[in-house]
Amino acid sequence: MKLQDLDIIITAPPSPGWGGRYWILVKLTTDDGITGWGECYAAAVGPEAMRAVIADVFERHMHGENPENIELMFRRAYSSGFTQRPDPTVIGAFSGLEIACWDILGKARGRPVWALLGGKMNDRIRAYTYLYPLPQHDMTAFWTSPELAAEAALDAVNRGYTAVKFDPAGPYTLRGGHMPAMRDISRSVAFCKAIRDAVGDRADLLFGTHGQFTTAGAIRLGQALEPYSPLWFEEPIPPDNVAEMARVAGAVRIPVATGERLCTKAEFAPVLRAGAASILQPALGRAGGIWEMKKVAAMAEVYNAQMAPHLYAGPIEWAANIHFATSIPNLLMAETIETPFHDALIKGTIRVEDGYVTPPDTPGLGIEVDEALARAHPYTGTGLHLEMQETPCDYQNENHFEGGAPVSTA
Repeated sequence: MKLQDLDIIITAPPSPGWGGRYWILVKLTTDDGITGWGECYAAAVGPEAMRAVIADVFERHMHGENPENIELMFRRAYSSGFTQRPDPTVIGAFSGLEIACWDILGKARGRPVWALLGGKMNDRIRAYTYLYPLPQHDMTAFWTSPELAAEAALDAVNRGYTAVKFDPAGPYTLRGGHMPAMRDISRSVAFCKAIRDAVGDRADLLFGTHGQFTTAGAIRLGQALEPYSPLWFEEPIPPDNVAEMARVAGAVRIPVATGERLCTKAEFAPVLRAGAASILQPALGRAGGIWEMKKVAAMAEVYNAQMAPHLYAGPIEWAANIHFATSIPNLLMAETIETPFHDALIKGTIRVEDGYVTPPDTPGLGIEVDEALARAHPYTGTGLHLEMQETPCDYQNENHFEGGAPVSTA
């Protein structure tokens, strides 16, 4: 069995585009006709440029190779061009292709991917959701309204979720860390209070940020949130400064979580060594794939840290997250996004039920991809999957952070 053909589909979820402006799906086919699906969560270059990168990584490092040889193919990609260091674009391309290899291997053996990763450790996966506007909510007002967030949180909890994520703390900008505006701190406290009042102890609060603060600013904000006991403080400063993130972790009585933007064990290991985070959030379509993150999960065990796979992408990366989560002992929970398009793209083959996901027993990733639906929604915008704003934090007028990346703005 050898890898033979590659197809790349760039599909755009309908507005408001929860999960990003577009998803990069890859389909691999072997010389004996087995197909596997993967998803690349890489957004440093435009989707057409990324298409070329994916094709190059496949042709250069994977074409004609046995899909079993994942370690070998990873080392080829990781070493490409005399690098042997994390390159989020190359490794992002490889990550989606690697996921497709696992799908192929599971189908070839008639077993789900989790069975090839050490077997089933978890019979069901605790899911969490980001807070999105309900149908009756004003889309613009939602992101700065504690009351509307509390309504969305109660709705999620009533559907079975035991954890909800929200990020009202102001803009994330390309300028790096900033000191939060006082009204951003006040609004963040108000969100925590309103949501805690609405759900009580039925759910954990997951406070999201996007690496937008200085160390001192993150500490000020985190300490203000402590009375509401969030389960985590997500990426409070830019993720490349591990020593400073460790300072935040040591000063705030909320567990620090990070990992959405980290790539391979080379970037996760320093976080663990420094005590910078106790919860790791890899995006499997960027971080190196399933096998590389199995290694990170094993390292995290040694440091008594837990894994919470991140999702701001499509349902194929989500499926990979579920199989990964099923196989590890130090799982906390896994992010999910429920929209009709997410569900339709994999024909309802994996779903959240009462706040949990039951791992599929069907071969491979256990999903059936609606290829025609994916092709029927091509991306025609110019924006990247996610983008940081250029304007700085506004200390005079209220900052307005709109969650996600609605495709209508691209």
